[in-house]
Amino acid sequence: MTFSEKVYEYLKTVPRGRVVTYGMIAAAIGSPRASRQVGNALHRNPYPVVVPCHRVVNREGRLAPAFAFGGWEKQAELLRAEGVETDNGYVDICKYVWNGEE
Repeated sequence: MTFSEKVYEYLKTVPRGRVVTYGMIAAAIGSPRASRQVGNALHRNPYPVVVPCHRVVNREGRLAPAFAFGGWEKQAELLRAEGVETDNGYVDICKYVWNGEE
């Protein structure tokens, strides 16, 4: 399985209404120093409906300014549709982060 495929498979496990960070994905797939590579994989996501890359934020909860499918405003719209509150391009990471449980 390629690095990108590992990213996509992990991200498919993140439930609606929750978010994860690039670093959390990198660590979960066994490459804890590969946050940027996670971002690159998501930017090239060939399965935007199947792989919910809108659920990924940075470690501060900031939405992606260059979200590949319409900018951070579109990412915020997709998250709000799942019940995640956004505020000026940010998500409350403490409230919405998913730690792999539930």
